[in-house]
Amino acid sequence: MSAEYKVQGDIAVITLNNPPVNGLGYDTRKGITEALAQANADAKVKAVVLTGAGKAFSGGADIKEFGSPKALAEPNLLSVILAIEKSTKPVVAAVHSVAMGGGLELALGCHYRVGAPGCKVALPEVKLGLIPGAGGTQRLPRVLGVEAALNMIVSGEPVPAEMLAQLPGQKLFDKMAASAESLMDEAFALAREKAEVRPLPLVRELPCKHPKGDAYFQFARNMVGGQSRNFPAPLKCVDAVEAATKKKFDDGLAYEREIFINLMWTPECRALRHIFAAERAASKIPDVPEDTPKREIKSVAVIGAGTMGGGITMNFLNAGIPVKMLEMKQEALDRGIATIRKNYEAQVGKGKLKQDKYEQRMGLLSTTLSYDDIRDADLVIEAVFEEMGVKEKVFKELDRVMKPGAILASNTSTLDVNKIASFTKRPQDVVGLHFFSPANVMKLLEVVRGEKTAKDVLATVMAMAKTIKKTAVVSGVCDGFIGNRMIEQYSRQAGFLLEEGCTPEQVDKAVEKFGFAMGPFRMGDLAGNDIGWAIRKRRYVEKPGMKYSKTADLLCELGRYGQKTGAGWYDYKPGKRDAIPSQLVVDMIEKHRKDLGITPRKISDEEIVQRLVYALVNEAAHILEEGIASRASDIDMVYLTGYGFPIHRGGPMQYADTVGLFNVVQSMQRFARNPLDDAQFWQPAPLLARLVAEGKSFNQVG
Repeated sequence: MSAEYKVQGDIAVITLNNPPVNGLGYDTRKGITEALAQANADAKVKAVVLTGAGKAFSGGADIKEFGSPKALAEPNLLSVILAIEKSTKPVVAAVHSVAMGGGLELALGCHYRVGAPGCKVALPEVKLGLIPGAGGTQRLPRVLGVEAALNMIVSGEPVPAEMLAQLPGQKLFDKMAASAESLMDEAFALAREKAEVRPLPLVRELPCKHPKGDAYFQFARNMVGGQSRNFPAPLKCVDAVEAATKKKFDDGLAYEREIFINLMWTPECRALRHIFAAERAASKIPDVPEDTPKREIKSVAVIGAGTMGGGITMNFLNAGIPVKMLEMKQEALDRGIATIRKNYEAQVGKGKLKQDKYEQRMGLLSTTLSYDDIRDADLVIEAVFEEMGVKEKVFKELDRVMKPGAILASNTSTLDVNKIASFTKRPQDVVGLHFFSPANVMKLLEVVRGEKTAKDVLATVMAMAKTIKKTAVVSGVCDGFIGNRMIEQYSRQAGFLLEEGCTPEQVDKAVEKFGFAMGPFRMGDLAGNDIGWAIRKRRYVEKPGMKYSKTADLLCELGRYGQKTGAGWYDYKPGKRDAIPSQLVVDMIEKHRKDLGITPRKISDEEIVQRLVYALVNEAAHILEEGIASRASDIDMVYLTGYGFPIHRGGPMQYADTVGLFNVVQSMQRFARNPLDDAQFWQPAPLLARLVAEGKSFNQVG
C-alpha cells in the first residue's frame, strides 16, 4: 500500500510509502484519504501523525504520472489537503529529509508541523515551467511572510528547515525536533498536546498582507522579468502570491489553479518537463540492468596535460578522486599544472572556492613522465592529439602497463572507438569518454559504447559521471558520435547561407535571438576554425561528392583561426572576447560569391533558424534510426548540455515535435528546391518520413 495506516495507543500514523521519494501518485493520495477517514471513525484515535517512509517526507508529484489521466484523478492533491483540513481530529505533519512541491503543500494543509533537523523544503514547480498548483502560493506566504515565500517560489531552490524556523513570526513549523531520531516521538507529543484543542488551526485562516504591497510586487515583477526571459512561470508566481494578499483564500486558490492549468500547456512548460524526464532517462541504458555490478574507481590517470587533459583532471579533483597526470615532457606537465592552479585561483579570488579546498584538491594531483607509474589506476583517460596513429601508440602502451580490470577510456571527439579498442588485448575494457571543452565547466559527457565494451564498464562510467557532476549520454560508434555528427550538418548550412547572401553576424544574431547561447560563427571562432578545416579536408577525401561551402576554407587560408589568433569570422581585441564584425571577412565572402556567379538574396531570420535547426533534426533522425542514440530525448540532452540549444525549447527533437514533424518536412522539401543548397541532404531521413506518415512524433520513438 502506498500509504500505510497504524494505530499506536491513541495516535493514528499515516506513513507515505511510495519509493524512492514518496511521490503523491494516485494510489498514495487515495491511501491518505482512506486512512484519514479510518482515523476519524475510530473513537480510540485522538490525533493523527502524517509522515513519510525512508529518506523523504514527500518529493511531491509522482513523475511516473506526469501527463497521464491519473495525475488529475480524484482524489487529486487539492482534495487530499481539503480532507485533512476538514478532519475532526488534529493532523500533525512529521516532516523530515525532503518536503518538495506537493509534499510541502501537503504539510501546509496539516493543522500542525514538526520539522526534523537537516530537512530541505522547496516549491520547485517553477523549474518545470509551472507554479505550485495545490495551494502553495496561497499558504506559504501566510506561514513565512510574503517576501520569504515569494523568493522560495520564484527560485524553486530547497531551503534548510532550520533557516526557515528562525524567520521572525514564521508559522511553518510549530516545533523543530531535537534530532531526526526523535522526530516521531516529538510529533506524537505535540499530537497529544493538541488533541483537544478546538477549533483546529488552518493555514488558510492566517492573515496575508504586505505593508507596501503594490510597490513591492511591482519591484518583484521588474526583478523577476529581467531574470526570466523566455519563461512565463516566474512572473506568474508573482501574480499568484499577490493574489494571496488581495483575494479571499478560496478565490486565490482558484486563481492559482487557473494559472497552473494554463501554464501546463505552454511550449516552455512542455520543454522543461521533457528535460526533467530526459535527464533521468539518459542515465538508463536499455540492456544494462540498474543492478549491474560496478568497478571501483578510487584513482584516475590522465594522459595529456593540455587544455582537455587539465579540464578532465579538475573534474576528478573536485570530486575528491586522486589523479596522476602523464606527459612526455616536464615542460608540458608544468604548463598543465600552472593552468589548473590558475583556474582554481580564479575561483578562490571570486569567493567560489575556499583556500583550504583549493589546497586539498591540488594535494590529490600528482604527475609522471612514465607509463609504468600509472599502472595501478582504476581508470585511465587519454586526452592526446586527435589522430589515430597517436591514439594507437597510447593504447598499445596502456594495454602493456595497466592492471587487469582497469578501464581504458579515450576522449576522442570523432575517431572510431572500435578501432582504438582493437589496439588492445582487452577491448571489453575500452570506452569513449568524450568531454566537452572547457571540460571542467561543460556538463555533457558522451559515453561512446564500442562493439565489445563490457556492460559493467558502461555501468561504472555512468555512475562515475554522476560523481563528477556530468550529464552522461550513451552514443554508439560513428564519425562524430551524436553531437559532432549533427553539428557538421548545422555548420554546412551556415556556410551555404553565407554564399547565398548572409553575413556571419546576421546568421549568429538570428540563431541567438532564437535562444542559442552562441551562433555558429562565434562558436567556430571560440573552438578554433582550424579544427573544422581539418575535418573538412578529411571529408573531401572520404566523401568527394558531399557539397560544402568553401568560405570557411578561405578564412583559414588567411590564418584566421578564431579567438586564439585574434581574428576569425570576427575581429578580436587583445585580451577580449567581444566579436567585432570584420569588413575584411565580408569582402572575402562577397568576392567568393562573385567568383561563383551567385547573386545574393535577402534571407529572413526565420529561414536561417529553420535551415540550421532542421539540419540538426534530420541528421538526428538518421542517428536515432541507426541506433547510435537509444532515444530522441538523449539527443536533446546532448544539445542542451553541450551545444547551447535553448532550454526553453527543450532540444532539437522536442522543438521539432512542438512545431509538428509534418511542418518540418514541408520546410525541408522547400529547402531541397534551392539550387544552392544540398538537395540530397534535405530528403527526410526514413524515420522522419515514417513518423510523418503515421502522424507520430519523436517522443513516441524513445
